[in-house]
Amino acid sequence: MMDGIMKELPQDVAIYIFLMLPVKSLLRFRCTCTKFCNIIKSSTFIHLHLNCSKDELMLFKHSIKQEDEHDLYKNILSFLSSENAFDFKPVSPNFEVPYVTTTSACVFLQLIGPCNGLIAITDSFTTILFNPTTRNYRSIPACPFGIPKRFRRSISGIGFGLDSIQNNYKFVRISEVYKDYMDKDMKVDIFDLSTDCWRELNGQQVPLVFWTSCSEILYNNAFHWFASIDDTIILCFEMSTEKFYNMELPESCHWFDGKTDGLIILNNSLTYIRYPDPLSNRPAKVLIDIWIMKEYNKRESWIKRCSVGPISIDTPLTVWKNDLLLLQTKSGDLIAYDLNSHEIRDLNLHGYPTSLKAVIYKESLTPIPRKGDSIVVQQF
Repeated sequence: MMDGIMKELPQDVAIYIFLMLPVKSLLRFRCTCTKFCNIIKSSTFIHLHLNCSKDELMLFKHSIKQEDEHDLYKNILSFLSSENAFDFKPVSPNFEVPYVTTTSACVFLQLIGPCNGLIAITDSFTTILFNPTTRNYRSIPACPFGIPKRFRRSISGIGFGLDSIQNNYKFVRISEVYKDYMDKDMKVDIFDLSTDCWRELNGQQVPLVFWTSCSEILYNNAFHWFASIDDTIILCFEMSTEKFYNMELPESCHWFDGKTDGLIILNNSLTYIRYPDPLSNRPAKVLIDIWIMKEYNKRESWIKRCSVGPISIDTPLTVWKNDLLLLQTKSGDLIAYDLNSHEIRDLNLHGYPTSLKAVIYKESLTPIPRKGDSIVVQQF
């Protein structure tokens, strides 16, 4: 019966109708007839649907300390939406992050993305790639490359993105290999999802990458971290060419001013935040400075949008609806600062201090990439 209806319905009309439907409905329609299924599963439709999606959702990670357990935490993911800017509601049940059995590392559990609706969760040792809409996920195998005897390794940064030329997803891992303070080297490894294999990237000099709570971000087909040469810079890795390049910060920003660094996307522009270092003894009157890069990778295009505060925070997290700066307080509360009205609201979302993370994403049908049937894709 459904196949008969489909024969009478022009394919372009069906696609137009499907583009207006949420993913939940499309997943049901996929089971109704072969032709519907072929349309909805096609890469062309998946790309069109992602670009047509307007509703944004927030993936919120928070950690809960286990009772009577020393340094043991549950890492919980919540899926939230908001019609009223300050009123977030769950769109589906919470769940615990799989495989990641961290202890004190709950602080370092990062959300990376989104990239075409896919988000990576990593604590540097374990990495999960998942689609928060379809709830499909897979684990990324551990990097097999060792280090010389008597040396140690410290993971400095992990990035995830799309090689738009080869239409292929990649992870990049930067690590510091050292024997002592004077004998250290930076090492770069890449996990290519088209081959499901790790490989070493050689021949490029990489500065020392340092981690902050709001520092790893995908933008303009490149991944960005903070690094240090003589002063703080933004280190960028272009996913298609696999080349590193450096980006300078505004001239008036220096490491010795008692502030620390963050990166977010504000109004589709790369945005740099200088906020009071939570470990500093500076007075609470220190402001949060927000700089927007008007032209990508042009130092002279940094424009100071505003100074916010004073607000006592641990770290910025992300921006909601282009106006609300979401911030984590030192007590583990999520608050919002309206960049237009300057209003501050408690969003009634909490977690263990320093454990909060947030990513804004759109619904997507993007499948979890894998090479061969041996790779297991599971569902929450």
